[in-house]
Amino acid sequence: MAGRPRVRYDEKVSRILALALLLSITVWAQQPKPQSQEPAEEDESLVPKTYTFNPLQADKELTIGNYYFKKKNYRAAAKRFTEATRWNPNYAEAYLRLGEAQEKLHDKDQAKEAYTKYVQLAPDAKNADSIKKKLSAK
Repeated sequence: MAGRPRVRYDEKVSRILALALLLSITVWAQQPKPQSQEPAEEDESLVPKTYTFNPLQADKELTIGNYYFKKKNYRAAAKRFTEATRWNPNYAEAYLRLGEAQEKLHDKDQAKEAYTKYVQLAPDAKNADSIKKKLSAK
């Protein structure tokens, strides 16, 4: 040990920190640089949703709408019932429930439209006469 110069503790710490800094700079420099991404042609959230006949999705939307209706969240229920009618345009029950939700929201025009579609789709339903009476009263 007599031939080697004695290094102080502070110098060792300084050298270790310098090596760590050099290593981190080297690793950082080797990281791939993010390339400038071109903005998307269209924002996908702005593209209108396309609906195809999907009775399973319509049933799901109706079930969720019924849940919201029971919770007295009529706006959310109406949205779900509308979605159900888009997935299955001939889903009479969805139009009936949509009419009921729109009535609760005091939107008589939308309720009338939904009830009219319901009566067109299910003219022989048990409650068709009472719905027709509602329509004639409005």
